[in-house]
Amino acid sequence: MPEFVAPKFTSPVTERIYELRSYESATEAKAVKKIEMFNKGGEIALFKSLKFNAAFFGEVLLGSHMPNLMYMITFSDMKSHDDHWKAFGDSDEWKKLKGMEEYKNTVAKANPFLMHPASYSDF
Repeated sequence: MPEFVAPKFTSPVTERIYELRSYESATEAKAVKKIEMFNKGGEIALFKSLKFNAAFFGEVLLGSHMPNLMYMITFSDMKSHDDHWKAFGDSDEWKKLKGMEEYKNTVAKANPFLMHPASYSDF
């Protein structure tokens, strides 16, 4: 996803949820497989089909927590966040994807961060 995509919500800014997720892999090879899982494996397509409102998906190029895949998804409110993740976890596509041998153990540490935009934020 080469460019940031601003979410288009009508909910009040104070209710919006931004979720920044970081997936650290133990080795470069495992990170390559996790990125493949997103791109070719269908994880991004699943996010799109479930209308997760992705702001970006990207590979971390610099820093102390590498190799690392990072992305941000946005929701109109906390209920939308919870409903989307439930749909994701319950989906047959996700169950199939996470069960594939080639994608097992590709994440050593997951770091999800929930945030609200500042009151003066444009989105």
